Amino acid sequence: MQILINVSLDDTTRDWAVIELQGDLESRIHCEVTGKFIGDLHYNQQKTPILIIGHHILHGKIVQLDKPLAVMEKVKTTKVDSKLKNQDSKSSVSYEVKAIVHKKLLFKTRPKPIIANVFAGPT
Repeated sequence: MQILINVSLDDTTRDWAVIELQGDLESRIHCEVTGKFIGDLHYNQQKTPILIIGHHILHGKIVQLDKPLAVMEKVKTTKVDSKLKNQDSKSSVSYEVKAIVHKKLLFKTRPKPIIANVFAGPT
């Protein structure tokens, strides 16, 4: 599964990456994950990506893509021709490149459970 994310620090640069997960991403409730909150993405001091999904943590690495990917947006334009009597409109479709993806965040190890230290108190 590949997920596109914006990893730029400000709005002036568009530094995007793809998150690549090995295996399946399943939910307890069977629903579509498109547009839903999946988890938190963090970076440690060595700039290693860390993905936290529920009670699981995944450690990844940043990898350069062999071939860059383009993030494009489909743009539909409609032009009304006033010379025609029946006000016909002509529509055209174009694609606008939003960003070029040069790297991916690869998470290929199995997720590890997050276990909190529980203090039971004196016995």
